[in-house]
Amino acid sequence: MKIAVMGGDGFIGWPTSLHLSDAGHDIHILDNLSRRWIDTELGVQSLTPMDSIQERTRIWHAETGRRIHFNLIDLAKDYELLKKWLADNRPDAIVHFAEQRAAPYSMKSDRHKNYTVNNNVNATHNLLNALVELQLDAHLVHLGTMGVYGYSTVGAAIPEGYLRVGIETADGQTASQEILYPSNPGSIYHLTKCLDQLLFHFYAKNDALRITDLHQGIVWGTHTEQTRRHAQLINRFDYDGDYGTVLNRFLIQAAIGYPLTVHGTGGQTRAFIHIQDSVRCIELALKNPPARGARVEIFNQMTETHRVRDLAEIVAKITGSAIAWMPNPRKEAPENELIVRNDKFRDLGLDPTTLKAGLMSEIVDIARKFAYRVDRARVPAVSAWTKDIAATINPDLEGKRLKSVS
Repeated sequence: MKIAVMGGDGFIGWPTSLHLSDAGHDIHILDNLSRRWIDTELGVQSLTPMDSIQERTRIWHAETGRRIHFNLIDLAKDYELLKKWLADNRPDAIVHFAEQRAAPYSMKSDRHKNYTVNNNVNATHNLLNALVELQLDAHLVHLGTMGVYGYSTVGAAIPEGYLRVGIETADGQTASQEILYPSNPGSIYHLTKCLDQLLFHFYAKNDALRITDLHQGIVWGTHTEQTRRHAQLINRFDYDGDYGTVLNRFLIQAAIGYPLTVHGTGGQTRAFIHIQDSVRCIELALKNPPARGARVEIFNQMTETHRVRDLAEIVAKITGSAIAWMPNPRKEAPENELIVRNDKFRDLGLDPTTLKAGLMSEIVDIARKFAYRVDRARVPAVSAWTKDIAATINPDLEGKRLKSVS
């Protein structure tokens, strides 16, 4: 297939592009490189040294003989350019990663909130609008988030996208209906993913677009089979308080001798998936598109759930690190349960990669190798959800607020 990977220079986009290219598909990356500019804004860099996208694709071609094409296009701003590219190339499928992906970054300030909404919602709508105008029947696979469901405790498993409900009718009977599972966003970033859901629902219903929405858990890990093939194919690895995912951050903190920072009680339960499984799931979704005219296909793209404090204890046991209990910059319940259905990917043959000491040790080894690139001042998570919470967070977390226990 000819596949357009929107946001293919990013944390998930790059290994997905390699994985799909390795499987024999014709891959075209469309990206505005905004994630690299955000590194500059934040004054922090990927732990792993990254070459330009042009050099990355050149190395891939040299190693495999396969080409990945790059196009500098901003989906949120360059509608006519996007539409022309789609008209000229008419891909069979589109993988949509072209959104600002960090909840803390989306909550840093009013400017960051505006940027996240404008970038994410406009990118999604521009893409859907162009597909309709061009009458392009390309299967759209979108990377969403488990966060659309929220993290409240309901005592039942979260279904894959749709919830069967009973509605009392005027004559006292009960009518059964399936609705989108009620959204409950916990940040501006998560809010944009909820808005994506509604856009997808409308365009699938109104224009018969074929859409798959992947509600993904927190991604951990570094390498996929393809990124291991050459040092310059390595994926980006974020460790800072805005973009670093919780397990990867714990493992980097352990590698540099920094206490594992657990915010609040650590009772937040989250869904997780290894990066290798993430790219496999995207390939499975591409191979199993919904029929034209069908409702949006929704998969819960996760393999296991863990409490944050339990993860910290696992990493501390493996590495001998201390744990630091910190104020929570987020506005969220201190404790929650999370039971999630993920039958669809299992039925399609996914053999999940679960937390193993060996895989986690791989991350620690990489972190130690590139420890000289770590700016310790960027490790704490200090982007607060409200001004009241911000007033209670001391940015000098390293020296004044770390209360470590072995």
